This record gives sequence, structure tokens and C-alpha cells, in this order.
Amino acid sequence: MTMPIAGLPFALLAFAVGATSLQWMAELPAPQLRAGLLVAVGAGLFAAAVAARIAGRRAAPAFAAVVPGCMACALFAAGFVYAAWRADLRLGDALPPDLEGADIVVVGVIDDLPQPSTRGTRFTLAVEQVESPGGIVPTRLALTWYAREQDGGLAAVPALAAGARWQLVVRLKRPHGTVNPHGFDFEAWLLQNDLRATGYVRQDARNRCVSAFAGRWRDYVPLARESLRHRIHAALPDAPYAGVIAALAIGDQRAIPESQWRIFNRTGIAHLISISGLHVTVFAALAGALAFGVARRSVRLTTRMPARRIAVAVGFVAAAAYVLVAGAQIPAVRTLLMLAVAAAGIWVARPGTAALAWLWALALVVAWDPWAGLTPGFWLSFGAVGLLLYAHAGRLSAPPPAARRGRAGRALATAARAQTLIFVGLVPMTLALFQQVSVVAPVANTLAIPVVTFGVVPLALAGMALPGAWCWQLAHAVLAILMRMLEALAAMPAAVWEQHAPPLWAVAVALIGVAWVAAPRAVPGRWLGLICMLPLAVVRPPPPATGTMRMVVLDVDQGLAVVVQTATHVLLYDAGPRYTEDADAGGRIVVPYLRATGIARLDGLVVSHQDSDHSGGASTLLQTVPVDWFASSLPADNALVASMREHGAAIRCEAGQRWSWDGIRFSVLHPAPAHYRNPKLSPNDVSCVVRVDSAYGSALLTGDLEARGEDELVHRDAAALKADVLVVPHH
Repeated sequence: MTMPIAGLPFALLAFAVGATSLQWMAELPAPQLRAGLLVAVGAGLFAAAVAARIAGRRAAPAFAAVVPGCMACALFAAGFVYAAWRADLRLGDALPPDLEGADIVVVGVIDDLPQPSTRGTRFTLAVEQVESPGGIVPTRLALTWYAREQDGGLAAVPALAAGARWQLVVRLKRPHGTVNPHGFDFEAWLLQNDLRATGYVRQDARNRCVSAFAGRWRDYVPLARESLRHRIHAALPDAPYAGVIAALAIGDQRAIPESQWRIFNRTGIAHLISISGLHVTVFAALAGALAFGVARRSVRLTTRMPARRIAVAVGFVAAAAYVLVAGAQIPAVRTLLMLAVAAAGIWVARPGTAALAWLWALALVVAWDPWAGLTPGFWLSFGAVGLLLYAHAGRLSAPPPAARRGRAGRALATAARAQTLIFVGLVPMTLALFQQVSVVAPVANTLAIPVVTFGVVPLALAGMALPGAWCWQLAHAVLAILMRMLEALAAMPAAVWEQHAPPLWAVAVALIGVAWVAAPRAVPGRWLGLICMLPLAVVRPPPPATGTMRMVVLDVDQGLAVVVQTATHVLLYDAGPRYTEDADAGGRIVVPYLRATGIARLDGLVVSHQDSDHSGGASTLLQTVPVDWFASSLPADNALVASMREHGAAIRCEAGQRWSWDGIRFSVLHPAPAHYRNPKLSPNDVSCVVRVDSAYGSALLTGDLEARGEDELVHRDAAALKADVLVVPHH
């Protein structure tokens, strides 16, 4: 039986790769293919067992070498089929298309933390019963209860609490998100979180709270998390970083404003603002050390069980409780599973290696959540730990210095090397996922990791158990000092390296270079591995040829954003809508697209009119991307016009304006100067209409022009409207 165990690392890795690879398929494999793969699983395991038996009896190295390959092939197929089965179950829990937009009465339990805002409350409902005849809805819904207008203001939404059972009249739609290159995949996020329909609560007399607490076993954790959230925000009223304290204590990141996330991303410490593996490990170690100190002094306990086992059990239970309260995020679950493997090894006196624990955690995370590979955190968290394991595997180290100062210096040097290795090693994946790397991350992490891990997090956790608010207030005070230093680092002009999305082959070459750099010192020319990373930055997306253009209409939901790129110039026509107080299409969709395609600045920005679904993203865009000139039909006192005057030229759209870039001709057809003096015209009917002409075709960008403006434009110059592509106006 020892030969199959020798192939265990390959089998665990193959299972994770097989399950993750399914997520990149456009459709699920046919049942016949799945059945064939199941047969391959059995054949592979049988072949591995036979080869191991022959190798054991005859001491045949050739047969022993076959075992890992057979097990890897079998487990790859098993992971693929398992992920397909899980996906089939989840996709089958769907909303029938004919029920989209219909009013449906459901009874369910709020099974996550509700997220209130000025516009309403977002929450997740676990459906228990459908009251409407013939109604079929998914088991979990992502809902919003909007505040309704009343007496010139917004009426408050009823108080929603985790674990409460409600009867609601809802209007649903199947999962739908914006579809853009290099953009956030909202549909994949909904699929991973088992939310198979979205919708909102209708204003209806049948809406009522059935019971304040449903009492299901799985409702107690969300109830505890919500109670802790209320205590934290009550202890820190109007505190600027209360959302960060809640994120570190219970994993609720939704109260952190976009401005703070921008600082965390620019300094490269966003990983610390979640319940990271380091936090879980430190918490488990402290709990285990305390239990060990108590147990080793009790003869009654140690005669029944070694103190070491007691410490391991207590540490693991404490870590599991922390992960549950934190919402079971992937980095925390990954660490918990690694701790489980290590704890099991200690209990059976076969601790194994750190690399084997990492592989077990990888396979178990993918088995628990086959969609984990769709999240950037999965690749970065497992990649960072895997890189450290690879860099230190089989390395010999000198004995520790006798002097305390020498040990401290050596510990600092080791931490600095590890931080540098992670910074360099994660550059390929970070550029591939986000198209930006924080240059100040090593300095920021050197400051933030000890402060957050050994200062803020212990105080935030102590506040859960101790009475009063002083723990959280002290944690906030420590965090505020750290934030001042991080803000200074984030404000540096060169704090972040931003670039285009590198091609897949360049990422693969760079990862080979990382492995080369992290190799043992005896490997020659390790510095050459850095050269392998050059294609990440050097190989750029080719621009359109002179005389041609590339026009991309971005999917921004209701609204418009069009990128017109020539050989050396870029025009953005409209910037999409504003979604919430802190989020808009400019920051969520337009800027990521521009960065990923290698567009560092805009030569021109045209905002067709002042409606929010066309101008809402412009403010974030102007703060993020340099813009040479700005044209619009906005009033002169509009905030966007004033902002652009501070950064560049701001002009008014008027019919007759023309310019040419790289053989591409741009013409403004509407509005005429007289339209600005007509108070009867709606903002839609003074939309900037722009025509783009090339030798290979033309396009007409029309904003939200309505019937009156269309008729006038047709009668004024119908010939100028003939185009190959028309972006249809007004919804």
C-alpha cells in the first residue's frame, strides 16, 4: 500500500486542476463524456493498484514509476467529473424564464448579513416556500428592498435581521451581469455564492415578518455576526475606519468605502483587510499555546491525553470558530484546512510535510467550492504560500545565534527575504488579474503586517469577549496611526505600476522566471529569471493601423460608454452610469478596460448630456485617467465642467466641429448653438451626436437623442446620418 501513497501529491494536485479546469469551459460536458471519464477514473485507479502490487513484489522500478501517473490521470478525471456534477446541480436550480418580472410571494429566511444603504437594504433570502401557485424559484435569492419616496424624501425600509423569517412579494430575474473584456464577472460571482436569481421586494401589504428568528441550526452564526457588527458600529459611531475593524473581526467588508479600498490597493495590503491565513494561524497558535500551558500543569489531563494533542485540538477549534464568525472566506478556509491536515498528522503521529498539507488544503478547498478558481484570492493566497514552500523546501539553515539581538536580526532578515520573494513572485499573477502592482507594497506590508496581525486583530477579537467598547476603540486608534502612514505611501506618484494585461504566454514565461529566482543558491544564474519577466511589460497589445479604428461599446447596463481607438489617439464617448454613492461605471468598467488594453490616457472625452446613465462615471474617470480635452452639452456650472477646466480644456459640443486623428475623421452633428438657448428642450435632445468616418466604414454615436431631436437632425442633413454602425439613442 505504500506505492499508491507515493503518488498522493500528484493525485491531490491533479484533482484540484481537474475540478478548476471545468470552470473555463463554455458549457458542461455531455453525459456520455462524463460517463466515459468515470470509467477512466476506475481504470486509472485499478492500473495504479496493479502497478504498485507488481512493483512491491518484484521490486520493479518501472512499475513503481507508473503509479503516480495513473493516480494523477484518475484524480484529474475525478475532479473534472465532480465539478461538472456540482455545476449541474447548481445550474439546475434556476428561475423559469416565464417568471421573470412576475410578482411572486415567497417565504424564506435571511441567511446572511443584510447590508443597509441610503437607497435601501440588500440581503440574501433562503427560500423555504413559494406561496404563488405554480411558482418555482431558486433556493437562494439576492434581493434589494428599496426605500420608497415619501413626502419629498425616502421612507425607511423595515428592519431586516439575519435569521429572521419573512413573507415577501418579490420580482425576480435570472442572473445577469455586464459582459466586458477584463471586467468583473458578476454572473460567476452569483454562481459561486449559490445565488441563482436576483430581484427586489415589491411594495405590498403581504410583506410581513413571520418570525424574528427562524431557529435553524445554520442561522446562529449569521445572527452572532450581525450582533457583533451592531456592537462594533455602536462602539465606533462615525469612526472613519469602523468598517475595517468589522472586516477584521467578522469578515464584513461591505462597510469599507471605495476611498479606503483605493488606499489598500495602491499600497498592496488589501489581503490584510480580509480574514487572512496569517490571522487565523496566529489566533490558533495563541489559543493552542494557552491550552498547552494549562494542560501541561494538570496531571489528570496529561494522564489521559498528551498536552500537545490538547493544544492542537483547542487551537483547531478556536481557528474553526474564528473562520465561521468571519464568514468562511477562501483564504481563511484554506488556512483552516491546512491546520486540519497538520492537526490530524500530529494526532496520528504522522505529521507529514508542509507541502503535503498545502496540497491537501488545495484539494479540499476545491472540493468544498469548485468555483474557487474563479476568484483572484484563490490564486494569490495559494500562490503566495506555495512560493514560500518551494523557496524553503529542502534548504539547510545555520544554527540560530546565541545572542538575542542576533536572533532578532536574523528573524527580521528572514521576514524581509520572504516579503521580497512574495512581492516579486506574485507580480505575474497580479498583473494578469489586476493589471497593476503596488511598488510600495514591500514597505507597506513591512509596516502593516505586524501592526494589523499583532495589534489591531487581537484587539478586535478581544472586543468580542470583553465588555465595553475600549478594545475596539483602541484597535481603531492603532489603525488610524497606521492609515496615516499608508495614506502617505498611497499618495506617492509612483506608488503603483499600471499597465496592459499581459498575454498568457508572457505570464507562463514569467512564472518560470519566478521559479528560477526562488531556486536554491547553487542553481546558476538565478538573476536571469528576472529577464523572463520582461515580456510582461514589453509585449503590448497592437494598436489599430493608420487609417483604421477600433470601436468598443462597453456593457455598462443602462447607459453608454464607447471607446474609439485610432493608431495614436483614443476618444471616450460617455462614461456610463453611477450605480451607488461609492461606485460607478467609470471606476468599475471603463478604467479597468482602458488599463487592460494599454490605454494610459484619453485624448478626448465626450459626455453627450447630463443624465446620470451617461455622465455618472465621468467623475471617477477624470480622477484616474489623464484627459486632454473634454466636450459636452452640460451646463457651464456643472461640477464635471469645473473639474475638467482645472485639468485641461473644456468645450461645448456644437454642430460643425471637426477633427482628424490618424486618417479617422470625427464630426459633431448636433446640437446647434440655438439648442442651448431653448429652455423647452430636454437634456436628451441636446445630446452630442458624433459621426466617426474611416476608409472602411462609419459609425454614428447619438447619446440619448429623442424623437424631436431625431426629426430635426434628419430634416437638417439626412445624408450626413448614413452610417454603417448606429448606436441607437434613448434606451
